[in-house]
Amino acid sequence: MKKIILALVSMFFFSTIVWGQATAEIAGTVRDESGAVIPGAEIKVTQTATGASRTTISNEEGRYIFPALPLGPYVLEATHAGFTSFMQTGIVLQVDSKLTIDIPLKLGAIGQEVTVEANATQVEARSTGIGQVVDNLRVSEMPLNGRNPIELVFLAGMASSPGNGAINTVRNYPTVVVSVAGGQGNSVAYQLDGTLYQDPYNSLALPLPFPDALQEFKVETSVLQPQYGFHAGAAVNAVTKSGTNEFHGNVFEFLRNGALNARDFFATKRDTLKRNQFGGVLGGPIIKDKLFFFGGYQATVQRSDPVFNFGYVPTAAMKQGDFTTFASAACQGPNSAKNLTGPFSGNKIDPAGLTLRQ
Repeated sequence: MKKIILALVSMFFFSTIVWGQATAEIAGTVRDESGAVIPGAEIKVTQTATGASRTTISNEEGRYIFPALPLGPYVLEATHAGFTSFMQTGIVLQVDSKLTIDIPLKLGAIGQEVTVEANATQVEARSTGIGQVVDNLRVSEMPLNGRNPIELVFLAGMASSPGNGAINTVRNYPTVVVSVAGGQGNSVAYQLDGTLYQDPYNSLALPLPFPDALQEFKVETSVLQPQYGFHAGAAVNAVTKSGTNEFHGNVFEFLRNGALNARDFFATKRDTLKRNQFGGVLGGPIIKDKLFFFGGYQATVQRSDPVFNFGYVPTAAMKQGDFTTFASAACQGPNSAKNLTGPFSGNKIDPAGLTLRQ
């Protein structure tokens, strides 16, 4: 038993990849002032939030690439003997983005440095699909009824609601059916942190994490990349938040109470719905620059009065056309007696003129 526990602990602490993660990519070409390519340049990229860095060397064509980079803010640096150092800040990688950043090196001493502080332009030059990122600001700030992030897919501009139809039933997780670019409601591929995230019963999305735990997501359609080929309509790639070198988090509660609402014009009283959604998130370092944690919790408590539906069942006398008892003041209340107009006299109807339906 001790050996099993030791093996599990070792897998947790020493595995390089424990689960799938959504990633991005930076690539480009290193050139001198005349436009000639520079092979053998050392390029380093550092994620500023976690301190994680990777290094590569430009090839004989001056090209470099950093695939499978975690999302977040980055700094790009390049050095080569006989040239000044290069640094670019303000790079922010979003989900499934593929940035092209060409590096210009100038002749000079290695100790000299050229720093570019402008933000890297988010231009997709190597992706065949058409997509839009719903960033963290909109995920965390947009008002949502029930705080269901799938409703934010409609912000992509290509999405609409086809109606639940027959694909959203009591046999699957409750979700929102989304159609993108005219596709069917169940032709959208959903991924969470790089892994498939769909209900196998009907190919709809599983419930996404609540907004405070969700970093961002991207909606792509048109000519999708091969990794999204199992659904033709679109791909929704969502990413959860992660820990960094700084502790960060929040607590929240969202309240809905009928006492705060005005009475509907056609209602006899205010609604009695009481809904509390509360929780929080927390992330931070376990070992600085190496190991991080992030966790979140949300609970929903909902209370309301049951709905009363009234129905009338005819008595044996009414089935025979005799409505005298039903129309009397004893049944209808004081000063509320009813009288059928002619040709029905005495609140009675000829049974031959009645048609009873079940």
